[in-house]
Amino acid sequence: MNNLRNRVQLIGNLGQDPEIKNLENGKKVVHFTIATNDAFKNTEGQKVEETTWHNIVAWNGLAERAAKYLRKGKEVAIDGRLVYRSYEDKKGVTKYVTEIVLNEMLFLGSSGRNSEEKEE
Repeated sequence: MNNLRNRVQLIGNLGQDPEIKNLENGKKVVHFTIATNDAFKNTEGQKVEETTWHNIVAWNGLAERAAKYLRKGKEVAIDGRLVYRSYEDKKGVTKYVTEIVLNEMLFLGSSGRNSEEKEE
């Protein structure tokens, strides 16, 4: 059951191209968002479609592969863990962020790679 603790699995489409950053300590990080869609009927029986956006963070080897192969609109399956953090903006206002730190990704869709990538 330990494998189920703080585990998130999603399939969605990228909201923008990932951009890789090289940090001073030699590590690499990439941030991107994916959208997941859900459809249901409301109390009046009308079909409602809902889109939820998720912030994704990948490090080092996974960051490199995400930046190389993922593009806006591409479908991807991800497996990761939830992380909550906060920071102060330039005006001193505390901002709260929820992110999914990537452990594995699977490229989906008809074009591009169809393979699984794992954190090394």
